[in-house]
Amino acid sequence: MSGLDVRFPADAAAALKAGGWYPDRRKLLRAEAWARTLAEAGHAVFPAAIEAFAEFGEVSVDVKGPGVDVARTSFTIDPMLGLHQPRTVADLGRALELPTCPLGEERDGAALLVLDAAGRVYSLDHAGEWFLGQSVDQALITLILGFAPERLRPVADTL
Repeated sequence: MSGLDVRFPADAAAALKAGGWYPDRRKLLRAEAWARTLAEAGHAVFPAAIEAFAEFGEVSVDVKGPGVDVARTSFTIDPMLGLHQPRTVADLGRALELPTCPLGEERDGAALLVLDAAGRVYSLDHAGEWFLGQSVDQALITLILGFAPERLRPVADTL
């Protein structure tokens, strides 16, 4: 069994590969250039973001059809797609009490993908904020296989 088989389910691995990802992918120069541009625009940048950009940057996955819980979701990993939304991204960070950074988008811009400094991934759309996974890997699996994301709720809503 290869490392790819352990890290991602077969369907997710195939979709990622078709989208331009491969094991041990690391485009650090591009990731660092993106980090500089994001920082200049007022975004927080942290090691988890640079690692995600280096491994998954410019990966674009086009999936359709029903998933495990919800429809499978196409996405593109490109933090420049959130470049002009520093306030939106920072607002989530303030709520989470962690720095946050744009990661990409899903459904051709219908939602913004955001990464926090702990490596967790969220989706922000017109309906609210959604938790996609504890890691980039888990978030990508959630989108590709159609697992239902968890809606973020204010603490007051949970009391």
